[in-house]
Amino acid sequence: MEVCPDDMDMLPLILVGVVAFVAAFLIGFPSGIVYRKRVAEKEISSAEEEATRILNEAIKSAENKKREAMVEAREEILTERNEYEREVKERRADLQKQERRLQQKEENLDHKIDVMEKKEESYAQKLAQLEETRLKADALLDEQLAVLERLSGFTSEEAKEYLISKLQTEVTHEAAMKIKEVETQLKEDADTRAREIISLAIQRCAADHVAEVTVSVVPLPNDEMKGRIIGREGRNIRTLETLTGVDLIIDDTPEAITVSCFDPVRREIARLALEKLILDGRIHPARIEEMVESAKREVEAIIKSEGERAIFETNILGLHPELIKLLGRQRYRTSYGQNVLNHSIEVSHLAGLMAAELGADVAQAKRAGLLHDLGKAVDHEIEGSHVTIGVELARKYKESKDVIHAIHAHHNDVEPQTVVACIVQAADAISAARPGARRENLENYIKRLEKLEEVTSSFQGVEKSFAIQAGREVRIIVKPELVSEDEMVLLAREIAKRIEDEMEYPGQIKVHLLREVKAIEYAR
Repeated sequence: MEVCPDDMDMLPLILVGVVAFVAAFLIGFPSGIVYRKRVAEKEISSAEEEATRILNEAIKSAENKKREAMVEAREEILTERNEYEREVKERRADLQKQERRLQQKEENLDHKIDVMEKKEESYAQKLAQLEETRLKADALLDEQLAVLERLSGFTSEEAKEYLISKLQTEVTHEAAMKIKEVETQLKEDADTRAREIISLAIQRCAADHVAEVTVSVVPLPNDEMKGRIIGREGRNIRTLETLTGVDLIIDDTPEAITVSCFDPVRREIARLALEKLILDGRIHPARIEEMVESAKREVEAIIKSEGERAIFETNILGLHPELIKLLGRQRYRTSYGQNVLNHSIEVSHLAGLMAAELGADVAQAKRAGLLHDLGKAVDHEIEGSHVTIGVELARKYKESKDVIHAIHAHHNDVEPQTVVACIVQAADAISAARPGARRENLENYIKRLEKLEEVTSSFQGVEKSFAIQAGREVRIIVKPELVSEDEMVLLAREIAKRIEDEMEYPGQIKVHLLREVKAIEYAR
């Protein structure tokens, strides 16, 4: 590294500067320290003086406040003492008033006690007088009873029994008269209203009635056809009977074959198959089997169609498909010659009309009316009454409780508990009781009349009974010495109640009691 000549010239000057700076520093530093110390001592001295002044002022201020607080405390104590003395004076005055009031009340109570003691003495005297009077009255009553017994010839017990028997007779008479009056009034009102509702329902629901039979007659083109239907060694007729489960009756009736079966659906299948075979002309076992299958399909279609027709005519929605099929099967079911499906439709219409008049649920009444004889569709296949079967089927296919109850009660198997059940029961009776709607077996008819006479003759006091007007009225002759006029009203009611409980009959039965008293004497 090379050194510049100019730099070499400047080196002595730099050294002189450095030496001068160090000398100045060494001389000035002690002087600054001394100066700063003097300044600090002056500031401390002035601060101590200021602190002493502030402390003195604080002591003076505290003493002044202490004197002020003492003055205020004395004034407050004086005020509280004056207030306390005033309250004490007021309370003493109140106590004095209460003492005076209590003293007055004590004086009043003492006065009242004196009055009550005097009244008690008076009441005791009066009670003694009353007891004495009662004893005299009892003695007088005994004396009068003895006189009455002696004059009347009755003891007191005998007189009581006489009065009770007389009163009982009068009460029986009054009760009979009242019952008769109330029954007459209620019957008139109920009959009038019932006639209006039923007549209106019947007028608005007119239906044709055709009695049906449990056998079907198939016409033949000629008597030669009978032999072809029987077939060689009877094979054709056996095949047809085996496949359909019916009995074919071929007798001397010209140009006709009778199909007999308790199952109306099987009877209809056999009839249709036989008509198809006669029309086709080819009658042999294979053809018979084909025609029977064709007839089954046709009957199933008819059953479905009839069920749909029933719900369309009655405008009932939401029925289970199986219930619709069961309704269709009723097309081939009869009851006393009345078609069950037409009867169910008619009951549905009647129930709806009566429910509308009475303000009941029209849709529910129509539904229950249509389904009330549901069990008759399969009662030849399942054990039990058609009511029980119908209830089980309705319960199986989720019908409502009210509809199930109406089905269960329409023949009084259970007591009707709803308005709809009563309406369905009435509509069923109206539909079945229409002239020509049903025909009754002569033997059952005679048994019902005999049962009616037997029930009415079983009552004590009945001499004879006669069922007239086709069993719609029973005339009863009573013994006048055993049954009084008043008791006739009660007896008629009991007989009517027994008939309702023990018999089944269409419509109503009039109970007519007759009591005749004869007095015969001869003038000689």
